[in-house]
Amino acid sequence: MAPPTIAVFTKNRLNPAYDAARAAADRVAAEAGARTLHYVPQTPDDVGEQKALVAEALAAGVTGVVFNPTDDKAMREDLDRLAAAGLPVAIFINRMDGPQLTFVGADDTAIGHAVAKALIAELMSNGGGRGRIVALDGTPSARTARDRAQGLRRAVAEHPGIELVDARIGYLQRAPARAAMDELLAKHERIDGVWTANDMMAFGAVDALAAAGRKAAVVGINGLPEAVANIESGAMLASADFSALNIAAIATRAVLRRLAGQPVPKEILVPAALIDRATIGRWKVPMIDRPCPTWEEIVPLSS
Repeated sequence: MAPPTIAVFTKNRLNPAYDAARAAADRVAAEAGARTLHYVPQTPDDVGEQKALVAEALAAGVTGVVFNPTDDKAMREDLDRLAAAGLPVAIFINRMDGPQLTFVGADDTAIGHAVAKALIAELMSNGGGRGRIVALDGTPSARTARDRAQGLRRAVAEHPGIELVDARIGYLQRAPARAAMDELLAKHERIDGVWTANDMMAFGAVDALAAAGRKAAVVGINGLPEAVANIESGAMLASADFSALNIAAIATRAVLRRLAGQPVPKEILVPAALIDRATIGRWKVPMIDRPCPTWEEIVPLSS
């Protein structure tokens, strides 16, 4: 009998988090004697290219799929095609509706809220209970980004002295976020804090602040190595360990379990801890070198 072949779909090759996700899928598959095929759009986050890659995976005769959709709505018909082919599909990171084995991710609203609370606490401590925040939101087609922004807005609503004065789309990438932050700095004479929906955009904000000779507390999400270094140096206040490595590892384990006839819950949420200067030590190991979690470490025994 041929070993299982797992198709792994990620959105781009720009974000180091996806490098870690692909490495995790490879490691977990190899442990089980399976192999992986990676499908990544050449144009970052391109829906049309991802649709073509789904057709390639179906033609290749893969036996399972770990799927990070570029757009949770536009890719629905493609998820239907994968399911119609009898393939177990684990959706990971970006939640979407449709026929699937499981969703593996995190509570993005809670994560967006947690890093916003860390930012707000810093501003309230150093700003006399008041502060002006700008936001760099992610790609509108990414449900992860939309949910994180909801968490930010909930946190701001909980603190009347904190004002969300403006927001821009940073497309979850460094260069667009830098350009968006340049616009915000030109428009607003006072910015006390910058909330971003991922670390790549936080880096763009840090770049823009440095170029403008201005200072503001910056928070991100992902726990990327550069974010850890920025937190240690003081260029960023905090991030969250939204670990694409851990999430992809569990998504791959879920597909392998189904192929082996073992049960898999319909949703698996991987914990994401806050990273700040007080907790930074455990995240100094490069993301790609961190161990992949076992099934039992994440999924309750009752599942």
